Amino acid sequence: MTQAALFRLDGQAAIVTGASSGLGRVIARALARAGCDLIVAARRLPLLEALAEEIHADGGRALPVRADLRDRSHAHELVSRARSELGRLDGVVLNAAVARVAAAEDEDLDAFGDVLEVNVTAQMALAAAAARAMIAAGHGGWMIAQSSILARRAGTGGGVAAYCASKGAIEQLVRELARQWAPHGIRVNALAPGVFPTDMNAPMIEGEERRRAILARIPLGRMGEPEDLAGVAVFLASPAARYVTGQTIAVDGGMSCW
Repeated sequence: MTQAALFRLDGQAAIVTGASSGLGRVIARALARAGCDLIVAARRLPLLEALAEEIHADGGRALPVRADLRDRSHAHELVSRARSELGRLDGVVLNAAVARVAAAEDEDLDAFGDVLEVNVTAQMALAAAAARAMIAAGHGGWMIAQSSILARRAGTGGGVAAYCASKGAIEQLVRELARQWAPHGIRVNALAPGVFPTDMNAPMIEGEERRRAILARIPLGRMGEPEDLAGVAVFLASPAARYVTGQTIAVDGGMSCW
């Protein structure tokens, strides 16, 4: 295999959740450009359809599927659609997530539980459904979960206790799933982005004073850009990472160094 081929995903098929915007959209575009056929899933179908059209215009293949992973049946449906319409399932990007900003002493525990349901339990449901299909197929596979700088550092603005707890859980879940599924050739890793401007984290970074405070904590001196995450995601999905599992890779400009 040539060095360039190590980073190609030709002939593979994957599911990307939370693909309608933000980092999920970035990852979907990157995987498609590397040759991977995709099921792109989220709650906002019009945005998914626009993404699929962009991928098609670039010569890729993406099927938009509306899904809300709070509904456990949607995990099974996504896996079934990948196998029936793409012919196989090699990978899953567990990116769907929600966040809530609230002072911990005033936390609405129902809202807290919803964050954990979407960010952890629903991700486990899809990971398990995908693993069952991969094990049955016998060709292994890969999974990329989405963690965060907030799995290893406290927040700096409004309270984000639920989100921090959910991302800490994801990193430990990745280690355990990697251990259990390694004998089946399934690699499980995570990305831990730092500060990337997205719709989800807009309330956490708004205001010039907040931006200056955040930048002061990033050794590279800037927030993340789409290209900063795209290459790392492709690496984790590609044959170049065939001996990498159970790891969380920080993509944060050095923010977690100190």
